[in-house]
Amino acid sequence: MTAETSQTLDRGLRVLKLLADTDHGLTVTELSNKLGVNRTVVYRLLATLEQHALVRRDLGGRARVGLGVLRLGRQVHPLVREAALPALRSLAEDIGATAHLTLVDGTDALAVAVVEPTWTDYHVAYRAGFRHALDRGAAGRAILAARQQSAPDHPGYTLTHGELEAGASGAAAPLVGVSGVEGSVGVVMLADAVPERVGPRVLDAAREVADALR
Repeated sequence: MTAETSQTLDRGLRVLKLLADTDHGLTVTELSNKLGVNRTVVYRLLATLEQHALVRRDLGGRARVGLGVLRLGRQVHPLVREAALPALRSLAEDIGATAHLTLVDGTDALAVAVVEPTWTDYHVAYRAGFRHALDRGAAGRAILAARQQSAPDHPGYTLTHGELEAGASGAAAPLVGVSGVEGSVGVVMLADAVPERVGPRVLDAAREVADALR
């Protein structure tokens, strides 16, 4: 460190870089060890970063990059949507259902990109900006399942019915391998149950979006 640099700012940026390099977040103790500072310093850094939504902590106390990082650059969020749109369009047209990219925002699931099919007589109206609790709906539940590192026999996607809207079913698969971003790709449809082919198709779309965001 030189006289012209800020040690606190340097540590805060190092925290963000460390969190961006992990998919599962880091504890205060882990950050303390990696930074070579005591836990009190780490708590203060995290509290400050949380105030600006640059970091969030889950119920287990693990710190992760917050969506405030995306808001730092006005063009970042549109770029995320743009990267996901080709896969979402293909998914919506193939399945005939509304497709969406959902990211974690605090304790909520936030839809950041939505594509509706062009050829169906009716479909579920779902808008970018729609948010709901992570433990309700396929989009949020898929993210939670990824956090829990699902069993080997888990299909990789999550199906739900009637959790967010009566008569609507959903299927979603998590984004995997995208550093610093938690999210899922899914579809929502007016049906009593999700057709068998939809889950694997959603899983493929999630992989396509993850590849586009890397």
